[in-house]
Amino acid sequence: MQANAATTQLPDISQAKRRKAILAATIGNGLEWFDFTVYSFFALIIAKLFFPTGNDLTSFLLTVATFGVGFFMRPVGAIVLGVYADRVGRKAALTLTILMMALGTAIIGLAPTYSSIGLWAPALIVLARLIQGFSAGGEVGGATAFLIENAPDSERGVYASWQQASQGISFMLGAGMGALVINGLEPAQVDAWGWRIPFLFGLLIGPVGMYIRSHLEEPPAFEALRAERKASKVKFSPLAQVLRDHPREVLAGLGVTILWTVCTYVLVFYMPSYAKQQLGLPLGATFQSTALCGAIILVLCPLMGMLSDRVGRKRMLGTVALIIGVLAYPLFHWLNVSPTTQTLLMVQVVLGILLAAFTGPAPAVLAEQFPTEVRSTGLSLAYNFAVTIFGGFAPLIVTWLIQSTGSKLAPAYYVIAAAVVSFIALLFMHDRTGKPLQ
Repeated sequence: MQANAATTQLPDISQAKRRKAILAATIGNGLEWFDFTVYSFFALIIAKLFFPTGNDLTSFLLTVATFGVGFFMRPVGAIVLGVYADRVGRKAALTLTILMMALGTAIIGLAPTYSSIGLWAPALIVLARLIQGFSAGGEVGGATAFLIENAPDSERGVYASWQQASQGISFMLGAGMGALVINGLEPAQVDAWGWRIPFLFGLLIGPVGMYIRSHLEEPPAFEALRAERKASKVKFSPLAQVLRDHPREVLAGLGVTILWTVCTYVLVFYMPSYAKQQLGLPLGATFQSTALCGAIILVLCPLMGMLSDRVGRKRMLGTVALIIGVLAYPLFHWLNVSPTTQTLLMVQVVLGILLAAFTGPAPAVLAEQFPTEVRSTGLSLAYNFAVTIFGGFAPLIVTWLIQSTGSKLAPAYYVIAAAVVSFIALLFMHDRTGKPLQ
């Protein structure tokens, strides 16, 4: 099947369709990360309202644990939605994922608090995170496969990088909404209802995204494979084929994703809580640093993806991984020695540049490891198992490490370990920069 698809003359894709593909693929990812951003900003408030234990640290740990609970569903979503995208179509999978993500966001934004319905309140938050986790399990694999299958061979890095650039927009919107709520309302109003505003705002993205995705066309390469499968009437199991034919690619992709996910969740999502709890910085400063980091990611991710199309993705990712591993400790040490808003912003500038340099090319290099017929399944498995284990519980792990070791530099150690693992994993990956996908 794969050989035949490689020799089939596929129709050219118009620039209008390519632009629509970028918009459709990134809007769902944007909604996902917007929700994650505002959840991390309001984690301390959610802890008081939904997980009251009488101990602030315990409540906070329960809140970040609930944040991580959704990641248990990511591997399930990766398998179910990844297979669905490879068998039924990218369009159907992308429409379903954004519908579920919007549902989870709505539950969080509308859920009654513990004082109103007791234990049902934290149960609703857990349910919402499970739905979102299942949806997110299929989002990155399906959307990234759709992006690179609509991209010219010489531009797959920049096309796939829009998955990450959309995070930058989400970080900026999330930080802006958080600052608006915190600075525009009294603390009592924020606790009573103000914290819900960003989640309800995020719901506006859902209907727009569903409309755009429901009007997509499948990539020509995928359509050709689907037509061939239909004509041959051969039973096709994407999951079995990935596990049988591509175990090396899945494991190497998982290894590369470790640094990708650890940097994202430690350096962006955990940083607001870290700056406030460990460094005593005002919450407003954390909004500024996250918005700045978001702006850097938005601008630099496509540029870094474009650079990877020129110099090669393995070479670029390996170099950046080494730089992150070297700079993580001195940056966190500097922040602890001089815990000021100015230092936080400067540290976030450096971290934002490094994050963009690694996460910009990363989606393309993962997607290029797998053939079209199993691309969504393979990519989803590699990405989501790493995110579940090393990313989703990163805030909980780092908080526990700080408490256990008494060292506020624990986040740096976690990042350094991730950089080493991902650098080694890169050695086992194929570099298909600029080469045909099949």
